[in-house]
Amino acid sequence: MENPLVSILIPFKNTAVFLEECLESILKQSYTNWEVLAVDDHSSDESTPLVENFAKRDSRIQILQNEGSGIIEALRTAYALSAGQLITRMDSDDIMTPNKLEVMTTSLLDNGKGHLALGQVKYFSDQGISNGYERYEVWLNQLTKSGNNYSEIYKECVIPSPCWMLYRTDFDSCEAFEPNRYPEDYDLAFRFYEQGLQCISCDKLLHYWRDYDTRTSRTSSHYAQNYFLPIKLYYFLKLERQNSRPLVVWGAGNKGKKIAQSLIDDQIDFHWVCDNPNKIGKSIYGKEMQHFEHLTTLEKPQSIITVANKEAQETIGEYFGKFDYKAMEDYFFFC
Repeated sequence: MENPLVSILIPFKNTAVFLEECLESILKQSYTNWEVLAVDDHSSDESTPLVENFAKRDSRIQILQNEGSGIIEALRTAYALSAGQLITRMDSDDIMTPNKLEVMTTSLLDNGKGHLALGQVKYFSDQGISNGYERYEVWLNQLTKSGNNYSEIYKECVIPSPCWMLYRTDFDSCEAFEPNRYPEDYDLAFRFYEQGLQCISCDKLLHYWRDYDTRTSRTSSHYAQNYFLPIKLYYFLKLERQNSRPLVVWGAGNKGKKIAQSLIDDQIDFHWVCDNPNKIGKSIYGKEMQHFEHLTTLEKPQSIITVANKEAQETIGEYFGKFDYKAMEDYFFFC
């Protein structure tokens, strides 16, 4: 497989103003054995004729109609008709660097199946980039540079979407786009993790993320923060939870309360701790808040940390270190 076909899956809806730049960046790729499956998710602007014109120019580009509605179903439509041995996706408002496909394909060929090729990413915008996005970009690129992406998977999406590529057989083992869980990119990251796909470290910038006010991740309810916590808790209980050990939730802010409420609803017992003197001893949802030193009375607990402050997280990590507790085994940062 010296020159495998790469299938690039692109859902699009009303992004005509950006699509031309996106598709031109694909046409300029140094790696040329690719196909684009662009799926129209019921656009009402000039997106469809624009992609149709590109398809007439280059037979490697196909335009399809979404058989359902939304990004997940558009991706399913594209994947069902794709033929590549290697699979990646692309957002219709983003831009590839000219060497993106070459770097990622080479990484997979060098490392073989069971691996996930990644790349560095960079935000760009006509309106400037917020401090929050800048921090996320730096954090994510540091993980990708080391290939240690999964080490902080319960904090935020650790796979740069759509800057990943993998073998089709590995993608199928991860259930491809079958689940209906949003945010779909975060859910997919957890499934890569669940299947044990090894992240290939990369220090090359391969993808430009465009930010603007009407971007789907800003406007769709599917990408609101209240969708992230249920995914984190779902995979924690599925992949990490050891029922023989006490479960602890650390923190009584909004995220801590949501986690606690979900556990109560699912009738999962837990201890609730914090270091806020105004909350210690109080009853919330029928659970009494304990001082965090309550952890010393428990036999090898597993802890979910919902404290967002970075300095507080470092202090909590140092605290667990006194007991030789390990991150991603004994305690998990959920923010």
